[in-house]
Amino acid sequence: RESRHISELINRPADEVYEYAGAPDNLPQWAKGLGSSVEKIDDRWFAQTPEGRVGFAFVPRNEYGVLDHYVTMPSGEVVYNPMRVIADARACEVVFTLRRPADLSDEDFRADADAVAADLARLKQVLEEAH
Repeated sequence: RESRHISELINRPADEVYEYAGAPDNLPQWAKGLGSSVEKIDDRWFAQTPEGRVGFAFVPRNEYGVLDHYVTMPSGEVVYNPMRVIADARACEVVFTLRRPADLSDEDFRADADAVAADLARLKQVLEEAH
């Protein structure tokens, strides 16, 4: 399968970016690609998207900057999304690996990549403007 690594350099400490990006409540402020609102029901998180409600879960908190997450689509399909926050002195780089499903057109894959890039740019903007 084809993958594309999309990254953004953020002029904030890696631990601060990790904490913010890994908090589900913050997703509507920067991850518009995931949805416009989030809610927690019991121990599960959900986001409202144009395709309907999706579930999402981050891997357990860790010291390595890993923010991999699973998105459960309305169809029941589960999509694994690798994501990392990599320290770079007083800044960091956030890297999202976009994997292309076999049935996705070139145009739709480009659109998905553009949406991820826009989300990471918003993450940068939100965190850098806050300080």
